Amino acid sequence: QLQLVESGGGLVQPGGSLRLSCQASGFTLGSQAVGWFRQAPGKEREGVSSMSSSGGSTNYAGAVKGRFTISRDNAKNTVYLQMNSLKPEDTGVYYCAARTLSRWIGLPPLSDLRYDSWGQGTQVTVSS
Repeated sequence: QLQLVESGGGLVQPGGSLRLSCQASGFTLGSQAVGWFRQAPGKEREGVSSMSSSGGSTNYAGAVKGRFTISRDNAKNTVYLQMNSLKPEDTGVYYCAARTLSRWIGLPPLSDLRYDSWGQGTQVTVSS
């Protein structure tokens, strides 16, 4: 059974950092495109960052570029999102996702329509 489980969310002050983790089971993350998404209250889910199946290509939304870093540990079958210089507008539920049904060629997508397996989400709140 395919499963993604996020962890690492919490409450942090503006300017602080958090590292989110997403552990996969039932499939190998290292062979799939993966992405991080977030949804703020009253807003649509948006793509934050993604990584190609090879790990050689990454993609970031403009709002997080230079502050967030996606990485993967194949031995742990886990993908991470390091978030630095957090802002109140980064608040939301963060989801990881994987594209398991077919291979994606090219820059890993930030559209949630391109992913078919999802975690349950972890809350990130940036507030003083």
